Amino acid sequence: MKSALVIGATGQIGRVAVRALAEDGWAVRAASRGAGRDERWPQDVRAVRLDREDDAALAGALGDGVDLVVDMVAFTAAHSRQYAEFADRIGSAVVVSSGAVYTDARGRSFDTQDEPDGSPEYPVPIPESQPTVAPGDATYGTRKIGIERDLLAMGDRLPVTLLRAGAIYGPHCRGPRELYFVKRNLDKRRTRVLAHGGRSCFHPVSVHNIAELIRLAAGRPGSRVLNAADPEALTVAEIGAAIDTVMGFESETVPMPGDAPATSVGVTPWSTPHPVVYDMSAAERELGYRAVTSYVDALAETVDWIADRLGDRDWREVFPEMAANYDRSLDLFDYAAEDAWLADRRNS
Repeated sequence: MKSALVIGATGQIGRVAVRALAEDGWAVRAASRGAGRDERWPQDVRAVRLDREDDAALAGALGDGVDLVVDMVAFTAAHSRQYAEFADRIGSAVVVSSGAVYTDARGRSFDTQDEPDGSPEYPVPIPESQPTVAPGDATYGTRKIGIERDLLAMGDRLPVTLLRAGAIYGPHCRGPRELYFVKRNLDKRRTRVLAHGGRSCFHPVSVHNIAELIRLAAGRPGSRVLNAADPEALTVAEIGAAIDTVMGFESETVPMPGDAPATSVGVTPWSTPHPVVYDMSAAERELGYRAVTSYVDALAETVDWIADRLGDRDWREVFPEMAANYDRSLDLFDYAAEDAWLADRRNS
Protein backbone atom coordinates (compact mmCIF):
# COMPACT_ATOMS: atom_id res chain seq x y z
CA MET A 1 0.00 0.00 0.00
CA LYS A 2 1.41 3.41 -0.99
CA SER A 3 1.77 6.02 1.75
CA ALA A 4 0.71 9.67 1.66
CA LEU A 5 1.24 12.59 4.03
CA VAL A 6 -1.44 15.29 3.70
CA ILE A 7 -0.38 18.64 5.17
CA GLY A 8 -3.30 20.85 6.16
CA ALA A 9 -5.54 17.83 6.50
CA THR A 10 -8.31 19.49 8.54
CA GLY A 11 -8.75 22.47 6.20
CA GLN A 12 -11.49 22.69 3.62
CA ILE A 13 -9.52 20.93 0.85
CA GLY A 14 -7.56 18.62 3.12
CA ARG A 15 -10.60 16.95 4.65
CA VAL A 16 -11.88 15.89 1.25
CA ALA A 17 -8.45 15.04 -0.18
CA VAL A 18 -7.65 12.71 2.74
CA ARG A 19 -10.87 10.82 2.18
CA ALA A 20 -10.39 10.62 -1.59
CA LEU A 21 -6.86 9.20 -1.22
CA ALA A 22 -7.82 6.77 1.54
CA GLU A 23 -10.74 5.45 -0.51
CA ASP A 24 -8.36 5.09 -3.45
CA GLY A 25 -6.14 2.73 -1.46
CA TRP A 26 -3.52 5.06 0.03
CA ALA A 27 -2.28 4.72 3.61
CA VAL A 28 -2.81 8.33 4.70
CA ARG A 29 -1.16 10.33 7.47
CA ALA A 30 -3.40 13.35 8.01
CA ALA A 31 -1.26 16.16 9.40
CA SER A 32 -2.57 19.29 11.11
CA ARG A 33 -1.72 21.50 14.07
CA GLY A 34 -4.35 19.88 16.26
CA ALA A 35 -4.06 16.32 14.92
CA GLY A 36 -7.82 16.41 14.36
CA ARG A 37 -9.99 13.99 12.44
CA ASP A 38 -12.93 14.33 10.10
CA GLU A 39 -15.85 12.05 10.89
CA ARG A 40 -16.03 10.93 7.25
CA TRP A 41 -12.47 9.61 7.13
CA PRO A 42 -11.94 5.84 7.15
CA GLN A 43 -10.72 4.54 10.50
CA ASP A 44 -7.29 3.59 9.19
CA VAL A 45 -6.40 7.23 8.42
CA ARG A 46 -3.73 8.22 10.96
CA ALA A 47 -3.97 11.74 12.38
CA VAL A 48 -0.59 13.39 12.91
CA ARG A 49 0.21 16.57 14.86
CA LEU A 50 2.32 18.93 12.76
CA ASP A 51 3.41 22.54 13.03
CA ARG A 52 4.37 23.27 9.45
CA GLU A 53 6.98 25.83 10.50
CA ASP A 54 8.87 23.22 12.56
CA ASP A 55 11.37 21.38 10.33
CA ALA A 56 11.94 18.70 12.96
CA ALA A 57 8.21 18.06 13.25
CA LEU A 58 7.94 17.73 9.47
CA ALA A 59 10.86 15.30 9.45
CA GLY A 60 9.08 13.24 12.09
CA ALA A 61 5.84 13.23 10.09
CA LEU A 62 7.71 12.03 7.00
CA GLY A 63 9.48 9.30 8.96
CA ASP A 64 11.55 7.07 6.72
CA GLY A 65 9.73 8.47 3.74
CA VAL A 66 6.37 8.56 1.95
CA ASP A 67 5.33 7.96 -1.63
CA LEU A 68 3.32 11.17 -1.75
CA VAL A 69 3.01 14.54 -0.01
CA VAL A 70 -0.13 16.61 -0.58
CA ASP A 71 0.25 20.18 0.60
CA MET A 72 -2.56 22.69 1.08
CA VAL A 73 -0.52 25.18 3.14
CA ALA A 74 2.66 25.93 1.20
CA PHE A 75 2.79 29.71 1.48
CA THR A 76 6.41 30.83 1.87
CA ALA A 77 9.92 30.29 0.51
CA ALA A 78 10.72 28.47 3.75
CA HIS A 79 8.18 25.82 2.78
CA SER A 80 9.76 25.24 -0.62
CA ARG A 81 13.14 24.94 1.10
CA GLN A 82 11.67 22.17 3.24
CA TYR A 83 10.96 20.21 0.07
CA ALA A 84 14.56 20.63 -1.03
CA GLU A 85 15.78 19.39 2.34
CA PHE A 86 13.49 16.35 2.48
CA ALA A 87 13.29 15.49 -1.24
CA ASP A 88 14.98 12.14 -0.66
CA ARG A 89 12.08 11.08 1.59
CA ILE A 90 9.29 12.05 -0.83
CA GLY A 91 8.28 10.09 -3.90
CA SER A 92 6.18 12.88 -5.45
CA ALA A 93 4.09 15.84 -4.32
CA VAL A 94 0.88 17.68 -5.16
CA VAL A 95 0.87 21.29 -3.97
CA VAL A 96 -2.12 23.66 -4.10
CA SER A 97 -1.25 26.99 -5.68
CA SER A 98 -3.52 29.77 -6.95
CA GLY A 99 -4.81 31.49 -10.06
CA ALA A 100 -3.64 34.70 -8.37
CA VAL A 101 -0.25 34.13 -10.01
CA TYR A 102 -1.49 35.12 -13.49
CA THR A 103 -0.99 38.51 -15.17
CA ASP A 104 -2.67 39.87 -18.26
CA ALA A 105 -0.90 41.18 -21.37
CA ARG A 106 -0.33 44.54 -19.63
CA GLY A 107 1.11 43.01 -16.47
CA ARG A 108 -2.05 43.56 -14.42
CA SER A 109 -3.05 40.95 -11.85
CA PHE A 110 -5.12 40.47 -8.71
CA ASP A 111 -2.45 42.59 -7.02
CA THR A 112 -3.28 45.64 -9.13
CA GLN A 113 -7.08 45.38 -9.21
CA ASP A 114 -7.60 48.19 -6.68
CA GLU A 115 -5.51 50.61 -8.73
CA PRO A 116 -6.98 52.91 -11.42
CA ASP A 117 -7.39 50.78 -14.56
CA GLY A 118 -5.73 47.98 -12.63
CA SER A 119 -8.25 45.18 -13.15
CA PRO A 120 -6.65 42.39 -15.19
CA GLU A 121 -8.22 41.44 -18.51
CA TYR A 122 -7.28 37.81 -19.06
CA PRO A 123 -7.91 35.66 -22.11
CA VAL A 124 -10.99 33.46 -21.81
CA PRO A 125 -10.14 30.84 -20.76
CA ILE A 126 -6.74 31.30 -19.09
CA PRO A 127 -4.21 28.62 -20.08
CA GLU A 128 -1.36 27.56 -17.81
CA SER A 129 1.04 29.23 -20.29
CA GLN A 130 -0.34 32.67 -19.39
CA PRO A 131 2.36 35.04 -18.00
CA THR A 132 2.65 35.29 -14.23
CA VAL A 133 3.71 37.81 -11.61
CA ALA A 134 7.35 37.99 -10.60
CA PRO A 135 8.30 35.92 -7.54
CA GLY A 136 8.82 37.75 -4.25
CA ASP A 137 7.54 38.28 -0.73
CA ALA A 138 5.21 41.21 -1.42
CA THR A 139 1.86 39.48 -1.94
CA TYR A 140 0.08 36.15 -1.84
CA GLY A 141 0.45 35.79 -5.62
CA THR A 142 4.17 36.63 -5.69
CA ARG A 143 4.86 34.18 -2.87
CA LYS A 144 2.89 31.44 -4.60
CA ILE A 145 4.75 31.83 -7.89
CA GLY A 146 8.03 31.78 -5.98
CA ILE A 147 7.09 28.43 -4.46
CA GLU A 148 6.02 27.12 -7.86
CA ARG A 149 9.34 27.98 -9.47
CA ASP A 150 11.35 26.56 -6.59
CA LEU A 151 9.48 23.27 -6.74
CA LEU A 152 9.52 22.96 -10.52
CA ALA A 153 13.29 23.48 -10.44
CA MET A 154 13.50 20.28 -8.38
CA GLY A 155 11.89 18.20 -11.12
CA ASP A 156 14.92 15.96 -11.51
CA ARG A 157 14.75 15.00 -7.82
CA LEU A 158 11.09 15.47 -6.92
CA PRO A 159 8.13 15.46 -9.33
CA VAL A 160 5.56 18.04 -8.19
CA THR A 161 2.10 18.80 -9.57
CA LEU A 162 1.04 22.39 -8.82
CA LEU A 163 -2.70 23.12 -8.89
CA ARG A 164 -3.65 26.73 -9.63
CA ALA A 165 -7.04 26.90 -7.96
CA GLY A 166 -9.88 29.27 -8.74
CA ALA A 167 -12.42 30.54 -6.20
CA ILE A 168 -12.48 27.58 -3.80
CA TYR A 169 -15.72 26.68 -2.05
CA GLY A 170 -16.83 23.97 0.34
CA PRO A 171 -17.46 23.50 4.06
CA HIS A 172 -14.79 24.57 6.58
CA CYS A 173 -13.69 27.60 4.55
CA ARG A 174 -12.33 30.48 6.66
CA GLY A 175 -13.53 33.07 4.15
CA PRO A 176 -16.53 31.61 2.29
CA ARG A 177 -17.59 33.86 -0.59
CA GLU A 178 -21.06 32.28 -0.50
CA LEU A 179 -21.60 33.99 2.86
CA TYR A 180 -22.42 37.14 0.87
CA PHE A 181 -25.68 35.68 -0.42
CA VAL A 182 -26.41 33.30 2.47
CA LYS A 183 -26.38 36.10 5.05
CA ARG A 184 -28.49 38.36 2.88
CA ASN A 185 -31.11 35.64 2.57
CA LEU A 186 -31.04 34.95 6.30
CA ASP A 187 -31.51 38.69 6.83
CA LYS A 188 -34.56 38.58 4.50
CA ARG A 189 -33.09 41.00 1.98
CA ARG A 190 -35.36 40.67 -1.04
CA THR A 191 -33.33 42.91 -3.34
CA ARG A 192 -29.65 42.74 -4.17
CA VAL A 193 -27.62 45.14 -6.27
CA LEU A 194 -24.79 43.69 -8.36
CA ALA A 195 -22.08 45.79 -9.97
CA HIS A 196 -21.00 45.17 -13.57
CA GLY A 197 -24.55 44.19 -14.44
CA GLY A 198 -24.25 41.01 -12.37
CA ARG A 199 -22.03 39.55 -15.11
CA SER A 200 -18.84 39.30 -13.02
CA CYS A 201 -17.30 35.87 -13.37
CA PHE A 202 -14.63 34.47 -11.05
CA HIS A 203 -14.36 30.76 -11.86
CA PRO A 204 -15.21 28.64 -8.79
CA VAL A 205 -13.83 25.24 -7.87
CA SER A 206 -15.34 22.71 -5.50
CA VAL A 207 -13.13 21.05 -2.92
CA HIS A 208 -14.38 17.76 -4.39
CA ASN A 209 -13.02 18.62 -7.83
CA ILE A 210 -9.68 19.65 -6.33
CA ALA A 211 -9.58 16.36 -4.42
CA GLU A 212 -10.16 14.50 -7.67
CA LEU A 213 -7.28 16.36 -9.31
CA ILE A 214 -5.09 15.46 -6.32
CA ARG A 215 -6.10 11.81 -6.54
CA LEU A 216 -5.32 11.64 -10.25
CA ALA A 217 -2.02 13.51 -9.96
CA ALA A 218 -0.99 11.17 -7.13
CA GLY A 219 -1.37 8.25 -9.49
CA ARG A 220 0.53 9.96 -12.31
CA PRO A 221 3.51 11.76 -10.77
CA GLY A 222 5.13 14.49 -12.83
CA SER A 223 6.46 18.05 -12.75
CA ARG A 224 3.61 20.16 -14.08
CA VAL A 225 1.31 23.13 -13.49
CA LEU A 226 -2.44 22.63 -13.91
CA ASN A 227 -5.47 24.83 -13.41
CA ALA A 228 -8.13 23.69 -10.95
CA ALA A 229 -11.69 24.82 -11.64
CA ASP A 230 -15.26 23.58 -11.97
CA PRO A 231 -16.67 22.53 -15.36
CA GLU A 232 -18.71 25.74 -15.55
CA ALA A 233 -17.92 29.38 -14.72
CA LEU A 234 -21.08 30.96 -13.34
CA THR A 235 -21.67 34.71 -13.19
CA VAL A 236 -22.25 36.31 -9.81
CA ALA A 237 -25.94 36.72 -10.66
CA GLU A 238 -26.17 32.99 -11.45
CA ILE A 239 -24.41 32.14 -8.17
CA GLY A 240 -26.88 34.29 -6.23
CA ALA A 241 -29.82 32.60 -7.97
CA ALA A 242 -28.36 29.15 -7.23
CA ILE A 243 -28.02 29.99 -3.54
CA ASP A 244 -31.61 31.28 -3.51
CA THR A 245 -32.74 27.92 -4.89
CA VAL A 246 -30.83 25.96 -2.24
CA MET A 247 -32.27 28.12 0.53
CA GLY A 248 -35.81 28.26 -0.88
CA PHE A 249 -35.61 32.05 -1.01
CA GLU A 250 -36.80 34.51 -3.65
CA SER A 251 -34.98 37.75 -4.31
CA GLU A 252 -34.66 40.28 -7.10
CA THR A 253 -31.34 41.15 -8.70
CA VAL A 254 -30.90 44.79 -9.64
CA PRO A 255 -27.98 45.09 -12.06
CA MET A 256 -25.72 48.10 -11.62
CA PRO A 257 -24.06 49.10 -14.88
CA GLY A 258 -20.30 49.43 -14.62
CA ASP A 259 -18.24 49.76 -11.47
CA ALA A 260 -19.69 50.18 -8.02
CA PRO A 261 -19.90 53.73 -6.63
CA ALA A 262 -17.58 54.99 -3.92
CA THR A 263 -19.60 53.04 -1.35
CA SER A 264 -19.59 49.26 -1.22
CA VAL A 265 -23.00 48.93 -2.89
CA GLY A 266 -22.96 46.21 -5.51
CA VAL A 267 -19.58 44.77 -4.56
CA THR A 268 -19.32 41.03 -3.90
CA PRO A 269 -16.42 38.62 -3.31
CA TRP A 270 -16.70 37.65 -7.00
CA SER A 271 -16.90 41.19 -8.41
CA THR A 272 -14.58 41.89 -11.33
CA PRO A 273 -15.12 43.94 -14.50
CA HIS A 274 -13.54 41.25 -16.65
CA PRO A 275 -14.15 37.47 -16.54
CA VAL A 276 -11.68 35.16 -14.82
CA VAL A 277 -12.12 31.72 -16.39
CA TYR A 278 -9.58 28.89 -16.22
CA ASP A 279 -8.80 26.45 -19.02
CA MET A 280 -9.10 22.86 -17.80
CA SER A 281 -8.03 21.12 -21.01
CA ALA A 282 -4.48 20.41 -19.76
CA ALA A 283 -5.77 18.54 -16.70
CA GLU A 284 -8.12 16.57 -18.91
CA ARG A 285 -5.31 15.73 -21.30
CA GLU A 286 -2.54 14.95 -18.79
CA LEU A 287 -4.53 13.31 -16.01
CA GLY A 288 -7.71 12.13 -17.70
CA TYR A 289 -9.53 14.52 -15.37
CA ARG A 290 -13.31 14.77 -15.36
CA ALA A 291 -15.09 16.91 -12.80
CA VAL A 292 -16.90 14.90 -10.14
CA THR A 293 -19.43 17.64 -9.39
CA SER A 294 -20.79 20.97 -10.59
CA TYR A 295 -21.27 24.22 -8.69
CA VAL A 296 -25.02 23.73 -8.45
CA ASP A 297 -24.72 20.13 -7.27
CA ALA A 298 -21.99 20.85 -4.70
CA LEU A 299 -23.50 24.07 -3.36
CA ALA A 300 -25.96 22.77 -0.76
CA GLU A 301 -23.34 21.45 1.67
CA THR A 302 -21.51 24.79 1.59
CA VAL A 303 -24.67 26.82 2.14
CA ASP A 304 -25.86 24.57 4.97
CA TRP A 305 -22.47 24.72 6.69
CA ILE A 306 -22.34 28.52 6.51
CA ALA A 307 -25.90 28.92 7.79
CA ASP A 308 -25.26 26.51 10.67
CA ARG A 309 -22.03 28.28 11.64
CA LEU A 310 -23.57 31.73 11.38
CA GLY A 311 -26.79 31.24 13.34
CA ASP A 312 -27.58 34.52 15.09
CA ARG A 313 -23.93 35.53 15.57
CA ASP A 314 -22.10 38.46 14.02
CA TRP A 315 -20.50 37.29 10.78
CA ARG A 316 -17.23 39.03 11.70
CA GLU A 317 -16.99 36.90 14.84
CA VAL A 318 -17.69 33.68 12.94
CA PHE A 319 -15.43 34.46 9.96
CA PRO A 320 -12.77 36.87 11.22
CA GLU A 321 -10.39 36.18 8.35
CA MET A 322 -13.03 37.09 5.80
CA ALA A 323 -13.82 40.23 7.75
CA ALA A 324 -10.13 41.16 7.68
CA ASN A 325 -9.88 40.54 3.93
CA TYR A 326 -13.05 42.25 2.76
CA ASP A 327 -14.18 44.60 5.50
CA ARG A 328 -11.14 46.85 5.74
CA SER A 329 -12.19 49.14 2.89
CA LEU A 330 -15.83 48.18 2.35
CA ASP A 331 -18.86 46.80 4.16
CA LEU A 332 -20.23 43.74 2.40
CA PHE A 333 -23.54 44.15 4.20
CA ASP A 334 -24.13 47.92 4.18
CA TYR A 335 -27.88 47.67 3.74
CA ALA A 336 -28.49 51.35 4.50
CA ALA A 337 -26.20 52.43 1.66
CA GLU A 338 -27.87 49.94 -0.64
CA ASP A 339 -31.34 51.18 0.25
CA ALA A 340 -30.22 54.76 -0.38
CA TRP A 341 -28.84 53.77 -3.81
CA LEU A 342 -32.08 52.00 -4.69
CA ALA A 343 -34.11 55.02 -3.59
CA ASP A 344 -32.01 57.34 -5.75
CA ARG A 345 -32.45 54.96 -8.67
CA ARG A 346 -36.24 54.95 -8.28
CA ASN A 347 -36.35 58.74 -8.03
CA SER A 348 -34.05 59.41 -10.98
